[in-house]
Amino acid sequence: MIPLTLAEVAAATGGRLADGAEAAAVVRGAVVDSRQVDAETLFVALPGSRVDGHDHAGAAVAAGAPAVLAARPVGVPAVLVADPLAALAALAAHVRGLAPATVVAVTGSVGKTTTKDLLADLLAELGPTVAAPGSFNNEIGLPLTLLRTAPDTAFVVLEMGARGRGHIAALCALARPSIGAVLNVGSAHVGEYPDGRVGIAAAKGELARAATDTVVLNADDPLVAAMAARVGDGVTVITFGTASTADVRAEDVRVDRSGRASFDLLAGGERQPVTLGLVGVHQVPNALAAAAVALRMGLAPARIAAALGAARPRSRWRMEVVPTRAGVVVVNDAYNANPESMRAALTALVAMRGTGRAIAVLGGMAELGDDADEAHDALGRLAVDLGVDLVVAVGPAARAVHLAASREGSPDGGSQWVADTGEAVAAVVALARPDDVVLVKASRAFGLERVAEDVVAKFGVAGAGIEGT
Repeated sequence: MIPLTLAEVAAATGGRLADGAEAAAVVRGAVVDSRQVDAETLFVALPGSRVDGHDHAGAAVAAGAPAVLAARPVGVPAVLVADPLAALAALAAHVRGLAPATVVAVTGSVGKTTTKDLLADLLAELGPTVAAPGSFNNEIGLPLTLLRTAPDTAFVVLEMGARGRGHIAALCALARPSIGAVLNVGSAHVGEYPDGRVGIAAAKGELARAATDTVVLNADDPLVAAMAARVGDGVTVITFGTASTADVRAEDVRVDRSGRASFDLLAGGERQPVTLGLVGVHQVPNALAAAAVALRMGLAPARIAAALGAARPRSRWRMEVVPTRAGVVVVNDAYNANPESMRAALTALVAMRGTGRAIAVLGGMAELGDDADEAHDALGRLAVDLGVDLVVAVGPAARAVHLAASREGSPDGGSQWVADTGEAVAAVVALARPDDVVLVKASRAFGLERVAEDVVAKFGVAGAGIEGT
């Protein structure tokens, strides 16, 4: 973080120093978790439904925080403000104004985190780069990422999520991105939009309107391509995709038995071969979007291709591939799910099957509103149509997946329903055989990452001792 004194923090947030806070004390970072505090870190005391950060103010100062950003006196040095969340945003906006770094923002219904991670790898070739950890894409995570900006930071890569119109516009007002990339418009969180995908497109398009230098758009998605009409005067539009009209495109896309895609990258007048280190053909558009931004920033196509090939997953539970001692490969993609990402993951699973079987452990998809029943029914049918050998549907929300797979013609025993994650682990351990590939996927709220982790623990990671039986 660009160093600030507590006096400067108070001025930026409209706060006042209290309880012995020293105006000259310096902060070089900010956190909302008191367990992450170290020296010169400002602790932001956010109230929550289960935990109130104010209750941990003493522990934060004891751990080295020079002060707490708080809404009320907490008995330790503090900067008192009306609303700590609003103050966090104001502080991040202040740091953004001080920083010469180029801010790049990414949004889309699927692929945001992976694209952000790829951009972090590519832009690091050009200079010091800060990127959001995991999916820090909301009104808390995005300011925290901006506050990691240091005096020498060249690029800040942000991920922007939305659960309604105006959310991305508010994040953009804070971050003021120079470059915005819109990946796709799908059905993630469609239950939050009364007008469906039209509303989602309008929300994602707020980034296209806000970027001040360049907007990167998916030429293969009509709703995204149409956002070119929304960009500001003088803003450059760069398109990516497989369409022949795309400025940065992929040709000759193919997938190997490990599920990794190769293609020819056409960018900057050159053709460069790329083999991704990420699993799934759905990673190709993510790679193209990152390549388009990097090209705009001056990275040569050959270096882009090399960096894409060297990139590995940064964020957890997104197509994490773990070979086990039992010969079973577990793919943990349980961070989140919607109809589009489910299709992509199942397609990758079937491509990875080899001589074994494809086993899909599927939980519910959240925030689909009135479309939920139909979407889960379609998912069960899709699994069978793609050639998944075994479906294990987990929890009440996924019962429709099992029923649809059975109706679609899944062989006897080819689809089963279990009530919870514990039963899912037992089912997979009983079913899986050497050379099988097991995909675990659901929306984050259903906690299926525990299924993947427990199955791996039962079988043992390849190269380690087997844990359990």
